[in-house]
Amino acid sequence: MGTKAGLARWVSRANPLTVKALSLVPSYRTYRQMYALLQESQWWSQKDLAVYQAEALSRLLDHAYENVPYYRRVFLERNLVPEDIQGPADLELLPFLTKEIVQANLPDLKARNYPESAFEYVRTSGSTGTPMGFYYEKGVSRAREWAFMKTQWDRVGYRFTDRCVVLRGHVVDAATSGTYWRRALFGRWLIMSSHQMTEETLPDYVDRIRRFKPRFIHAYPSTAVILARYMREHEIEPFPTVRTILCGSENLYPWQRDLLTEVFGCRVFSWYGNSEQTVLAGECEESTRYHIFPEYGIVELIGRDGRPVRAPGGMGEVVATNLTNYACPLIRYRTMDVAVLGTDACSCGRAYPLLEKVEGRLQEFIVTRSGHLISVTPINYESEAFENIKQFQMYQEEVGELIMKIVRKTAYTEKDTRQLTDELRCQLGDGVNVHVRFVDEIPRTGGGKFRYLIQKLPISIGDL
Repeated sequence: MGTKAGLARWVSRANPLTVKALSLVPSYRTYRQMYALLQESQWWSQKDLAVYQAEALSRLLDHAYENVPYYRRVFLERNLVPEDIQGPADLELLPFLTKEIVQANLPDLKARNYPESAFEYVRTSGSTGTPMGFYYEKGVSRAREWAFMKTQWDRVGYRFTDRCVVLRGHVVDAATSGTYWRRALFGRWLIMSSHQMTEETLPDYVDRIRRFKPRFIHAYPSTAVILARYMREHEIEPFPTVRTILCGSENLYPWQRDLLTEVFGCRVFSWYGNSEQTVLAGECEESTRYHIFPEYGIVELIGRDGRPVRAPGGMGEVVATNLTNYACPLIRYRTMDVAVLGTDACSCGRAYPLLEKVEGRLQEFIVTRSGHLISVTPINYESEAFENIKQFQMYQEEVGELIMKIVRKTAYTEKDTRQLTDELRCQLGDGVNVHVRFVDEIPRTGGGKFRYLIQKLPISIGDL
């Protein structure tokens, strides 16, 4: 079932007029083919998915060996040929690919059998501390990505005709109009600026969302939290039409999920991926565990000893191989993300591998005096100690020392400082000294994301 013939079969079933129309729009044709495959493959057995993935990997490695100078060199240096790698388990024969290696070898990572016009240069935001440039296949990579995203969102009932509010780091020029949003996708999406959400403007945001009557809110978790906190503090009722909050592109912390569920009174749906398009995983209808798309890429969890994590509940760094980007293949790419391997199969019926949870970036761990790492994920930022804090951000540049930058509310007092330091000492232990520093503003990244921890210490998976 999971073969090249399988994909051809899905296309052949389409209406002839649809196929003709698709041939005139390559990106749409790519989307429809991938989406059609996923409608069936998500219900394949574990065995069929394994066959599909092994064949996809074989095609990718053959291509990389023949057409990508960097990988040709890697194979020759190790006296390997693609046939030596019979499946995902044999990927250990190849070295890891890091952001630094990509930057140093980018010209040699471009496939020689593609014309220059096929490459779309993309650059990450550098949220892990290391910005990186690479390439998508123009007109193809983004179309395939949409097919996977739509397949995920199908699980919570999303349709292209639905109205959706978007709060994802956009800057909307409101110098002349006096508003902070614009319509897109034939008026179905309301894109709202996340850089202008203040106490003064948020009443307008709430009013506009309520009048727009969206079915979904697509947001960075940190941006949705700004709206949710304002609504809770002012006892504003949930938006009655909103069915689901779609959260991605940042780690969704447990306290954020609880807050958003409470305030909006609906399902919070989260997924995990990266700009490099090496891994994609999302929740399902019945579970908050992340279901990894095996059609998208191969995911390995690598432990502190550099070996694969195979035991359920084990933690490791996500190392991923994209199976669809032939223009600029990324094989065994170290994401610098930390996740926990899932346990049992999900009751939804999909045979996808599972991640129990995503802890976040390696740079989202605090280093204690003894050198141990503490994830910021379990910290409860909705406790009473944060009640009079408008914004906060942690900063570490010395082992065992943590600076807590705070934007105070008017009611903040010295008692709040003591309560905050006591709370953090309780959650972090005695291995970390907490120092409170008051600031007027905490900036977001250039992409509009919010980093709860600025970690300046070098951290590797071996430190876990």
